[in-house]
Amino acid sequence: MATQVSPTVNGPRHSLFLKTAVALQTLTIFLQAVSAGLLLTSAYGETLHSAGARVMYGAAMLYVLAAVLAWKPGGGSLRPVWHASGFLALASAQVLLGIARVPSLHVPLGVLMFGLSALALVHRRSPAMCRTTAGDDEART
Repeated sequence: MATQVSPTVNGPRHSLFLKTAVALQTLTIFLQAVSAGLLLTSAYGETLHSAGARVMYGAAMLYVLAAVLAWKPGGGSLRPVWHASGFLALASAQVLLGIARVPSLHVPLGVLMFGLSALALVHRRSPAMCRTTAGDDEART
């Protein structure tokens, strides 16, 4: 007997918002890497990196908001909310390590965050992966 996955109420509008939030977050983290390079080579790099940190943190908060909005109305999977919340915790640690000027942890955490954000972006963009995940979530309930 085939399992049928019923569409949720949140539909394409919330899904698009979630995809956009993940894409924005990935872009801001990439731009942080660029501004970190400028930090080492130019006088205005520190200002740019500091401003970029605020934008990146805002993008992480937007990701949490988008995940909650995608989950709550239609009762979809809670997994994106957990991912977004974990990412916000990583972003908080990243900001604290940057303020404390601990590059030995700040830089590797930034690389990890970019990798995780790129993975989340690929996961949101790939319909095959989304169908597999949705089927797994439905099978568990």
